[in-house]
Amino acid sequence: MVDVNTTEKVKEGSIYGQITSLGHEQLVICHDEPTGLKAIIGIHNTVLGPALGGTRMWNYSSEAEAITDVLRLSRGMTFKAAISGLNLGGGKAVIIGDPKLKSEAFLRRFGRFIQSLGGRYITAEDVNINTRDMEYVSMETKFVTGLPEIKGGGGDPSPVTAYGTYLGMKSAAKKAYGSDSLMGKKIAVQGIGQVGKYLVEYLIKEGAEVFITDIFEDKLRAVAKETGATVVDPNLIYDIDMDIYAPCALGATINDQTIERLKCQVIAGAANNQLHEEEKHGKLLLEKGIVYAPDFLINAGGLINVYAEYLGGYNRESTYRQAEKIYDTCTAILDKSEKENIPAQQAATELAWNRIQAMGNVKLPY
Repeated sequence: MVDVNTTEKVKEGSIYGQITSLGHEQLVICHDEPTGLKAIIGIHNTVLGPALGGTRMWNYSSEAEAITDVLRLSRGMTFKAAISGLNLGGGKAVIIGDPKLKSEAFLRRFGRFIQSLGGRYITAEDVNINTRDMEYVSMETKFVTGLPEIKGGGGDPSPVTAYGTYLGMKSAAKKAYGSDSLMGKKIAVQGIGQVGKYLVEYLIKEGAEVFITDIFEDKLRAVAKETGATVVDPNLIYDIDMDIYAPCALGATINDQTIERLKCQVIAGAANNQLHEEEKHGKLLLEKGIVYAPDFLINAGGLINVYAEYLGGYNRESTYRQAEKIYDTCTAILDKSEKENIPAQQAATELAWNRIQAMGNVKLPY
């Protein structure tokens, strides 16, 4: 395990340059040849508490791509925890490779790397990692959450993530249309994994006209059959006539190419890091008059869920009540954005940093 600290001389374009520019405390490279494990853990900020964030497994095209992803994701977790009022820092882990490589030994070895950090990082499930995988990880470390309910955990956090996203979308709709009703609204959901699927159910129930897309055709067919949503080709999702675009897959789908194609008035989805370049594309959305619900704010339901499990005495109803606050926080952020004529992402980031800085004055980093 190689621990990359921020004290070295910064070189532009280097790993040290990246972690310094994004404000990270630590980057941990994990490798285990017998199991084939290749993982990277990013710890962004621990002023508010230990870094908590899920582990995702993805067949990255390069190690550089994986590093960029874990750095952006862990930074987003810092903001997500801070703006949600949680006493947590931001962290994330990525495992490089085909999810089919997972095995008990593979995941337990990963758990040992987490244990070696002594509680600075607490993991949970994310893309291609499920509650059963967390069980294996928990055999080697106590610094894990997101366990199955049968094991005393909070179970799959996806429903709570979807609920918060749904409420954030309603808040953004009220800003754009004067009403938070989604009845009759044309909504395009990109990505129908666990979170996207639950979100579609909320939207259909409210009477929205829902369009769905995903790279996995079997998922598309199943969700379309179950909900009545209309299937759209992944390459055409940005071009359809819609009121709301809901990115719920991987990040950076709001970029130079897609912004020009989108015809919506609202963007509100569950994906992390939706803006390819935060400052540039946040401003472009503002200039185009598109109401953007900051991703790390409205998709915080999952973090709220696993944090409740981490504290002990998990109660699903109280978790949902905590997630309901996302609506009011999103409204406050969008009001601030409008009043100060700044991108909503900037407004949300400022609020998150204000809490971190305030707490930093009364306590040392974890």
